[in-house]
Amino acid sequence: MSRLQGPSSLKRKRPEVNSPAQSLNEHERLLYDVIRSKQDIGIWTRDMKKEAKLPDNVVNKSLKALQVKKLIKEVVNIQNKGRKHFMATEFEPSKEISGGAWYLEGSLDTEFIESLKQLCKRQIERSGVATLEAVTDSINSYPAFNVDVTKQQIEEILRTLILDNVIMEVKSNGMGEFASIPFGEVCYKYVSKGGLGGEPKAGALASIPCGVCPRISQCTPDGIISPKTCVYYQKWLDF
Repeated sequence: MSRLQGPSSLKRKRPEVNSPAQSLNEHERLLYDVIRSKQDIGIWTRDMKKEAKLPDNVVNKSLKALQVKKLIKEVVNIQNKGRKHFMATEFEPSKEISGGAWYLEGSLDTEFIESLKQLCKRQIERSGVATLEAVTDSINSYPAFNVDVTKQQIEEILRTLILDNVIMEVKSNGMGEFASIPFGEVCYKYVSKGGLGGEPKAGALASIPCGVCPRISQCTPDGIISPKTCVYYQKWLDF
């Protein structure tokens, strides 16, 4: 895997006691203050020149000096990759600039995404059925991950696996393989490959009316909505 990136957020490094920022000349200080004020959004060079009101040659010279002193860095803005965009080194690019967790240096990190898809698929296939929380915890305990991935990220990956017909989303009935999962909770099952022509073969719950019932969360053994009184469930049993 190329890298494992957590959720994008405003991150700042602790300033050093003897910071190079203390030895800036007038023009470098002005430009640095403009760039630093933009925090995790950063600033395009043209906007920077307008705000600092400095000649191009002074701006270019000051930018090089600030980069050498590691006070600023050039970042890729996925919305305008052709523009030079700068940010103070103490900040990490916002999601709007970097593209979020699925991007690396301005490009969609397909290797990272594919690795997560395979790990999620393997976890659900091994478990038979798993909740979003269980899959997330399993992925974060993987030795190669040095930064936690979020539930939202894993949920996005699971959505792609559903669209790929690799897994299916179901609701727990609290029995059998779902015994450890609270009744009615959303979980995920692996779609086994089998049948003629290698067509996906859905798990047993897919054919049970409960698997698609919009009232399953209200269904209880002795309640008003119950398997005992459900005509669809009875028809399925008779079939």
